[in-house]
Amino acid sequence: MSDSDPNCLFCRIAAGEIPATLVHRDDDVVAFRDINPQAPTHVLVIPVQHVASAHELTPAHDQSWARVLHVAQQIAEAEGLDRDGYRLVVNIGRNGGQTVDHLHVHLLGGRQMTWPPG
Repeated sequence: MSDSDPNCLFCRIAAGEIPATLVHRDDDVVAFRDINPQAPTHVLVIPVQHVASAHELTPAHDQSWARVLHVAQQIAEAEGLDRDGYRLVVNIGRNGGQTVDHLHVHLLGGRQMTWPPG
């Protein structure tokens, strides 16, 4: 477990090396708008510390993981999504739809979500 991976796209966004439309930044969590949105609101919420996926989480990550979820909740409220609902999605591995090997939560809202998701 390292603090960052110089080859990781999301680590580089968190470090400010790659531009992104930031919604939130603090010492532990960065959130930015997805460049290929799947809903009117589509924000990615990531820990600054590099963790490859949710499957890699250990009890040592509990505080960081909780912080990611709380930031997602705060953004949903700030965007007005809490009134009608929103979806939080975590993809794990290639078959799960994960395309960047850095833990991230998709915050999706602003439209009716369908089930099953795909």
